[in-house]
Amino acid sequence: MNLILLFPKDFVTEQKVVLQGSRMDHIRQVLRGEVGVSLRVGVFNGLLGTGTIEAMTDQGIEMNVALTEPPPAPLPVTLLLAMPRPKCFRRILHGATTMGVKRIALFGAYRVEKSYWNSPWLEEQELRRQLILGLEQARDTVLPLVTLHPLFKPFMEDDVPVLTAGTRCLVAHPGDGVGCPCGLQEPVSLAIGPEGGFTDYELGLLKELGFESITLGQRILRTEQAVPAFLGRLHHYP
Repeated sequence: MNLILLFPKDFVTEQKVVLQGSRMDHIRQVLRGEVGVSLRVGVFNGLLGTGTIEAMTDQGIEMNVALTEPPPAPLPVTLLLAMPRPKCFRRILHGATTMGVKRIALFGAYRVEKSYWNSPWLEEQELRRQLILGLEQARDTVLPLVTLHPLFKPFMEDDVPVLTAGTRCLVAHPGDGVGCPCGLQEPVSLAIGPEGGFTDYELGLLKELGFESITLGQRILRTEQAVPAFLGRLHHYP
């Protein structure tokens, strides 16, 4: 945890918070916090700053906070991601959040198992937990927006034109298209398919919607490898 996230319920005055539960335990056991020590903090969806420990009791940790810094700039990428295997899903979501993606749309495709949509990892509370872990890792405070779209065609026809408006649209597809561009300055919408790849129909529909096909070469990557590889190449970190 590189950042202690603060929530409205933590504030007892404008500049004082009381932390309990897992954050209190983390400060005690991992960060070895003591009275007088200052830690990096940030308000959920708000400013960053420092929190100085004023008191430590069994009931909680009192901190005086000074919030003066904006959160890091978001990565200008809208990620359209075919629903990955639940076993990998948490790592992918955590990684994309850490890298600064603020808009993630999970969608169904022919080679996405329908059972994936029943995963407990898609429950709102669990999604939020993984996103918060990514924010704490990256010292960010702004929660990404994640939406679920189990049906491919309605998602492409109804939602994608709105989601991708004003962006350069790219679809990752091995063995097809040009090499992935590097260090773009413009906002991008990036579509990454299931590990079995898009069908010809699905790829054709994406191209009809204006998506350019790009590749990282001949090697076939798993989704959890492809997401950070493409994100890291498309944009330099702000």
